[in-house]
This record gives sequence, structure tokens and C-alpha cells, in this order.
Amino acid sequence: MKKKVSSWHIGVSAEAFVVAQFARYGIDVSVQYGANQPEYDLIATSGDKMLKISVKGSQDGGWGLTQGYIKNGDYHKAIDMWLAAHGKKTVFCLVQFINTEENEMPRIYLARPSEIADELHKARAGAGETVLREYHEWTSRSAAAGTKDVIPEEWRLTKERAEYFMEKYAT
Repeated sequence: MKKKVSSWHIGVSAEAFVVAQFARYGIDVSVQYGANQPEYDLIATSGDKMLKISVKGSQDGGWGLTQGYIKNGDYHKAIDMWLAAHGKKTVFCLVQFINTEENEMPRIYLARPSEIADELHKARAGAGETVLREYHEWTSRSAAAGTKDVIPEEWRLTKERAEYFMEKYAT
């Protein structure tokens, strides 16, 4: 089993991979550094258009997103509160390092907060979840036994998806 690296290293690596991919697609990227950043980590620009990007890295198969909002076990309300806390012009790049070698690219997904919220609402057979998982099969010990939560394939960061987001969601 590979040794996990620190969450700080995962965060820095995730941002670097996202910057590299956008640059490979001919999209300019500016990186924010320092503590107490606003809602986004990167700004991607193409021509006069600007897109705010929040980057989340993971090495365990999922991204904990809404646990800070949960009260009384109400997953759906927590998801809705998380969604309300994000601007409509901010998008997320989710970077997954699990099951990748150090010399391999991680898997990168690009999604709007509303798309993420929809998947979180559907998770655990509709019970809702605080963690967005790339792929998870629920076992017999769960109320969602026999179901799978899977990130939509169309979320994969491709040149076409990046260009579509720049055209549709950038200001």
C-alpha cells in the first residue's frame, strides 16, 4: 500500500495539475497564494472571459464538501446550504490521486456547484451524503446497500469541457 502524503501536498499538487491542464488547452491561469483566500483558488481566462475555479484534491476516493453544514443528520439541508454558499460563477475542479502512481496524471473533473449538489442529493440511494465519491459501492451495512455512487463521466476535464465552461460560465 502506498504511503499517503500530507493534505497540504495533495492540495498543492491538485492546483498544479489543474493549472497545467488548462494551460495545455491554451487557457491562461492565475493562481492565488496565501491564507484566507476567497471562494476560489484559480482564475482561468480566455480573451475577455474569466472563470473562478475552486480546486479540491483527494487521495482517498472522495471529497468531503458539506460536513461543515450538517445539523441533526439532515444531509439534504446541508447540501443546499453548501450550494447557497457558492457563487454561481465559481466552478470546481476535483482532482483524485487514489490508485495513481507518482508518475501518472490524477483524474480531474470539472463541475458546477449545482451539478455537485445534484450528485450529493442522489448519493446513498437518495439519502444524501456529505462526501462526493468518485466511485463507491454501498455494502449490506448501509441503507443504500447494493447501490453505487459514481461521478458522471462527462465531468472529466477535457479540452472540450474546459472550453465549454469558458464560453458558458465565464464572465
